[in-house]
Amino acid sequence: MTLSARAAILLLPLAVLVAQPLSAADDAALLKDLSAALRVLDLPCGEVLSAQRLAGNDHIASCKNGLRYRIFVNAEGRVVARKQ
Repeated sequence: MTLSARAAILLLPLAVLVAQPLSAADDAALLKDLSAALRVLDLPCGEVLSAQRLAGNDHIASCKNGLRYRIFVNAEGRVVARKQ
């Protein structure tokens, strides 16, 4: 296998991730999941109206009550939310 073929195989998954539409963060299921995570963590939000993806499991959620939270999975695998 040539070097360029190996490079193409290694870069293909990265290209797929980058090519995902940015509006996917506003998917209704994701907004519901983020709302549920904040409820489980007992943080005031009401409902997540919009979300911005920072990384795979790292989002900024904007709540109906005006608050914003960074919701992510930490190194131990736990969901964490920090007020912004």
